[in-house]
Amino acid sequence: MLWGLGVGYVISGMYFGWNLGLKEGGTLGLGIAVFFVMIMYITFSLSYTELACAVPKAGGAFDYAMRALGPQWGFVAGLAQIIEFVFAPPAIALGIGAYFNLLFPQIDVLVFAISAYLIFTSLNILGVKASATFELFITIVAVVELLIFCGFTLPHFNADRFVQNPFPNGIPGIFAAIPFAIWFFLGLEGIANVAEETINPQKNITKGFGSAMATLAVLASLVFISAVGVDGWESVVYNAKGEVSDSPLPIALSHITGNGGLFYHLLISIGLFGFIASFNGLLLAAGRATYEFGKAEFAPKILGKINPRFKTPHIALLVNMCIGIATLFTGATGDIITIATFGALSLYIISSFSLIALRKKEPGLERPFRVPAFPLFPIVAIIIATIALVAMAVFNIMLFIYFVAIMLAGYIYFTLVVKKN
Repeated sequence: MLWGLGVGYVISGMYFGWNLGLKEGGTLGLGIAVFFVMIMYITFSLSYTELACAVPKAGGAFDYAMRALGPQWGFVAGLAQIIEFVFAPPAIALGIGAYFNLLFPQIDVLVFAISAYLIFTSLNILGVKASATFELFITIVAVVELLIFCGFTLPHFNADRFVQNPFPNGIPGIFAAIPFAIWFFLGLEGIANVAEETINPQKNITKGFGSAMATLAVLASLVFISAVGVDGWESVVYNAKGEVSDSPLPIALSHITGNGGLFYHLLISIGLFGFIASFNGLLLAAGRATYEFGKAEFAPKILGKINPRFKTPHIALLVNMCIGIATLFTGATGDIITIATFGALSLYIISSFSLIALRKKEPGLERPFRVPAFPLFPIVAIIIATIALVAMAVFNIMLFIYFVAIMLAGYIYFTLVVKKN
């Protein structure tokens, strides 16, 4: 189930979103960005595994920073984590709407997106076991579908098309493509947020992180090569109307089968499992992160309430749903992805510092898993994540201002209300 959650949190990133980075960096620019982002995720996920096994708490980065760096940094890490987990689902919901809209063009994208929120928030309220079991099933289906897609498209790989216009914006395109490279892996750390509900977390979370990261690295490489290799990067960015598309895999497949083939419709239908896996998984992780914030009274205490019947954080889940639905009406998938990525990178940096600080502060703490090559791995994660954060801020200055404004508003609340109490 932990493997299913880890892969499931992320797998929608294989189906859409990453292709927007091609518009910025081209094949080579996005490829370079993905390479360094993959290194960041490997070093970070191993570092985060040590924290998750040593401090198996539902708050994830919030609890680690609280213990290692104190309440102020704990608040900052927790808020960054909530921004990531609350803003990523609306982007995925819009992707779900876009795929359903291909099948039912007469129904608006928002209808499908809002329906997804209502259905899967309800599922998460019903219980973590039901949600995780469902997550495992749909994740397996989504992985199999991706492998079938790659098996179908790789024989049609065209090397000339793949390298056509590979670097449209030069070196700056690499940095502009970073948030979309991160989208390939965004959310993996959500495994840590179910630590309190995991049997033998010190042992099983290690297996969950490792197996999920290996699976995602292979899938990201295969999807990137097979989708772009059919007809070049422009063909998976723009649809027939010349508009930027949230459906890169169906577009790539249409160059082989046309828009009416059986396999084309099968990909759209089963491809929705990938979106649903990530959407459902991130709702679960977001609910736990928001709940832990409320439980610690770093946010309104009502968020820390548990449903007496289902033993799930129903208030936190419902509040996250309301924020997500409001965000849907912007319709700006790329912007929502970017804000979620700002939150993720902030979380990665603070968590990696937390690992280093906790090693010094509590050397005797039981650590069933220890990150290899310490402190090299957390330092590498910090360096790459910091470069990525700065580059994203430069290329998305207004979105960065929005992100900082949310963080600043939260910190003012922390100073005036939380610290005072």
